[in-house]
Amino acid sequence: MPPEIEVIAPNFKRRISGVTATIVRLIPLQARLIGITTTGPGLPADLPHLPLWRVALLPNSRWRVFHARRNLEMLVGILLRDLLRRKLRLVYTSAEQRDHGALTHWLVGQMDAVVAITPKIAPFVHRPVQIIPHGVDTEAFHPGDRTAARRRFGLPETATLMGCFGRIRAEKGVDLAIDAALALMPTRPDLHLIFAGKVIDKERGFFAEQQAKIAAANLSDRIHFLGEKNWADIVPLYQSLDLFLAPGRREGFGLTPLEAMACNIPCVAADVGAYDTMITETTGSLVPPGDATALARAIAAWIDDPARRAAAFPRAEVLAHHGLQREAEALVALYRRLITEAS
Repeated sequence: MPPEIEVIAPNFKRRISGVTATIVRLIPLQARLIGITTTGPGLPADLPHLPLWRVALLPNSRWRVFHARRNLEMLVGILLRDLLRRKLRLVYTSAEQRDHGALTHWLVGQMDAVVAITPKIAPFVHRPVQIIPHGVDTEAFHPGDRTAARRRFGLPETATLMGCFGRIRAEKGVDLAIDAALALMPTRPDLHLIFAGKVIDKERGFFAEQQAKIAAANLSDRIHFLGEKNWADIVPLYQSLDLFLAPGRREGFGLTPLEAMACNIPCVAADVGAYDTMITETTGSLVPPGDATALARAIAAWIDDPARRAAAFPRAEVLAHHGLQREAEALVALYRRLITEAS
């Protein structure tokens, strides 16, 4: 068993999600600073990893941090600490700007430290928090060859291409992006829209409704659903775009605009989550959540002005204020403090 491990980062969800993406991007940077391993399914093979049973059998000669980001992960950490008497300090990162149920409040109350990714989240936690905003890996997410990226996915090479990434559901504003596209496309024949994300069973009806709208408008050949993509496809997908859309009705933080901006793609987003801290007039536009008309106007202002898109340099905003290294270093400092206090 590797005794040098100081931090355990669980991921108990197979499907690619924003939380999983955060873990995938943070671990390589944190591994340069502290002994850390992941546990759980759904992670790339190149990350340090231990099966959960091996985590439970790590030598109990030192204190470690167990950093949970979901309810199940908090529960497992509590069981390891209290039932199996593992020397663990428990950390939870809260990413939801909403009231939580009794179970979540109880679980959070058992944590040794709580991180909130924006100040807006703190009032919903009901205990002291440390604010550590998300960042994006500017080495992994970078500008690339747009034509090559489009060829990779069989996308039209000369089109004006918008993209919206994430699970296909109303909460992510997929219907709003489609409504905006339906309003704009009749007068803009080169405009295309792509979605990348999974449709789970309970969202099949919603997805069918959106497809029916698109078919009724005779635009099925210009609005493309690419399905869930693997990690290797994520960056090229961003690089293929002219404009990124984040029209969600609700967000905890919302990392996809930063990833797009790191690839130098401007972003039109609903004013939810932490988008107001990252999107400026030179990097994109904010619109009221749930307003497809406002979304369409903001999109038009970007796609009808190629000079504006060419002059935009959203990557500079990410490099200056939203680098992932800052998040990694702040979290490692928290881990070290908790271990020192326990020791």
